[in-house]
Amino acid sequence: MAILEVKNIHKSFGKEQVLKGIDLSLEKGEVLAIIGSSGSGKTTLLRCINFLERADKGEICVNSQVIFDAQREKKYTEAEIRRSRLNFGLVFQQFNLFPQYTVHRNLTLAAEMLEAKGLKGEDKKRVLSEIASRADKLLEQVGLSEKKGAYPVELSGGQQQRVAIARALMLSPQILCFDEPTSALDPELTGEVLRVIENLRGDDRTMIVVTHEMEFARKVATRVIFMADGVIEEEGDPEEVFTNPKSEKLRSFLSSSLEKF
Repeated sequence: MAILEVKNIHKSFGKEQVLKGIDLSLEKGEVLAIIGSSGSGKTTLLRCINFLERADKGEICVNSQVIFDAQREKKYTEAEIRRSRLNFGLVFQQFNLFPQYTVHRNLTLAAEMLEAKGLKGEDKKRVLSEIASRADKLLEQVGLSEKKGAYPVELSGGQQQRVAIARALMLSPQILCFDEPTSALDPELTGEVLRVIENLRGDDRTMIVVTHEMEFARKVATRVIFMADGVIEEEGDPEEVFTNPKSEKLRSFLSSSLEKF
């Protein structure tokens, strides 16, 4: 059974039609890489899946439950959208850490607001302790235990992105999404972030990665989607997509993107 189903998603900005009917499904434990040129609709698709944008048409289902239907007569409330977002963890291009908080506090803040709200006394103390312990374990997982008391400004870009990954995991999302997670990093820092993402695959996590790192997509993804002009032009397993592209658009894209191979 698919953990995620995206059905006939359309999205326009003014007169510009960015997504023109996207269908995809994702099984638990799959790593889906989405590639394509700038303007192909990759990031808009991810933002629609995460409800940072609302699709004009189509449905989104998680574990066979419809969490978004553009044709629903009753408007979705902000509370409903927030609940739906909890299915997803999102790692942005620009880290988006809170500069006024320590690394550890960046991880615990949202969890405390959700899990300790309304609790008092020993119950609240117990939940706060569990949240703090979870944050410690995630920082250890991304190799930043020694930075828990540091502030974002004291970290390198690669370290900040690793903190952002740990923060996205704090609420145990069913699907972890990355939007060009290395695009804001210098080349020497890109590897450390990609290694963390690769290690997450070993935890049987379900992930969607919008990326321009072709070698990473080829190595880590279980399936690759190539988008062009707002549609899925081609998809398949990494070796099939990269070694035997069927569409002229994909061949042209790879010829310019894989020169380093």
